[in-house]
Amino acid sequence: MADPKGFLTTPRRLPPRRPVDERVRDWNEVQAPGALLPIINAQADRCMDCGIPFCHDGCPLGNLIPEWNDLVSRDDWLRASERLHATNNFPEFTGRLCPAPCESACVLAINQPAVTIKNVEVAIADRAWESGYMTPKPPERLSGRTVAVIGSGPAGLAAAQQLTRAGHTVAVYERDDRVGGLLRYGIPEFKMEKRHLDRRLGQMRAEGTKFRSGVDVGTDLDAAELRARYDALVIAVGARAWRELPVPGRELAGIHQAMEYLPMANRVREGDYARPPITAEGKHVVIVGGGDTGADCLGTVLRQGAASVTQLDIHPRPGDERADGEPWPTYPKIYRMSAAHEEARELAASPEADVDARVFSAATVRFEGTAPDAERPQGGVRALRLIGARADGQPGPDTERVLRADLVLLALGFHGPEPDSGLFDQLGLELDEGGTVARDASFATGADGVFVAGDAGRGQSLIVWAIAEGRSAAAAVDRYLAGSTTLPAPVGAADRPMTA
Repeated sequence: MADPKGFLTTPRRLPPRRPVDERVRDWNEVQAPGALLPIINAQADRCMDCGIPFCHDGCPLGNLIPEWNDLVSRDDWLRASERLHATNNFPEFTGRLCPAPCESACVLAINQPAVTIKNVEVAIADRAWESGYMTPKPPERLSGRTVAVIGSGPAGLAAAQQLTRAGHTVAVYERDDRVGGLLRYGIPEFKMEKRHLDRRLGQMRAEGTKFRSGVDVGTDLDAAELRARYDALVIAVGARAWRELPVPGRELAGIHQAMEYLPMANRVREGDYARPPITAEGKHVVIVGGGDTGADCLGTVLRQGAASVTQLDIHPRPGDERADGEPWPTYPKIYRMSAAHEEARELAASPEADVDARVFSAATVRFEGTAPDAERPQGGVRALRLIGARADGQPGPDTERVLRADLVLLALGFHGPEPDSGLFDQLGLELDEGGTVARDASFATGADGVFVAGDAGRGQSLIVWAIAEGRSAAAAVDRYLAGSTTLPAPVGAADRPMTA
């Protein structure tokens, strides 16, 4: 513990973001370049080195947070990187994308602002790359065993890297034309520039992991044939079966799922389009859904130059502090403002607009449209009609209103993997009641040598849980192939986040 009184003398401090009027004109990350390093040592000093660090339990990866906080406070970046990477394959991803349940579980957060764990994490990861610490780690010898991983999101990549480093020959199959899954096409560039992903993929290739993009297992390639060619198979296809909004008018043109819209914006950044086929430019946009995907849509819409934008959340506005039913160290549902909401608030075009473009307790009743024409035979959306929703889910009296909408984006979350994929039938796999792939405590399915990791088996979750599952599934596969394993398994298949 470098400074025993750091948590008493140093206030929590976050790095500054670039000015809103600057960052909405480009797709670069919102944080000001180089803003972390001048403040991060003092922020790491705030770590209390408490006797029982609950941050370990808040993070499913079991990150050794007090250890690398202490090392950063002492400017020992090499050892901090070694301790960080001992539990997390991709801290440059989690440091940018994870909502940091570790901070909610920080002991300091009982009665003070938590340690900025997430910012320390990303500072270590970036410093490690800049300092040349992140060299490939190929295995000393090969096992002679082969593994196919289906899906190249965080769970699939974590499983692949662990198994490659254990000496197995691993090939990752991805149905998209580029590797990365939702890290590539779902996460907007302003949240994580894709150079971070490409850099990590380069390390994995140098270690020996093979990648096969543009191959849809279950359609282009029979999954049973793939299983016969490999000694084991890991399914990490994520949870991409999106939730629908079955209200009148859903068939109107101009209403799209978020994951139809966001990948096109990312493909512009990849050079596939000069202008996305679905764009918010000059349109009045309504986003239905108050979660992270809705916020991703919000930031993207603003950068495309929408005429106006409103985000609807069916839930009541959360409080600013923990509710009695969400005690420390659980992750509380409190009012949070993302960088996109900050941008929307500053760019609000109308005095009548909600201060941060969000409307809470709002339930969509129906969509209204224009008359059909040759271009839009089903008619195009022109308005969304909503009502206020009470805490019990019932409509409030006299709360109906209409929002103009030329483009509606549905960001309602996901059920599980796409059930109509031929992958499951070809392998003889079953889906459980929640729509995820049935598996046992060792991440194994009913088919011999077939394992499931990440959201495909867990359901929609956080990136830290995906990486943790990838690491645990890799340990299970290694044990299946070799009879024993030294690979870490931070979570079990049935583990869940802390709740009250």
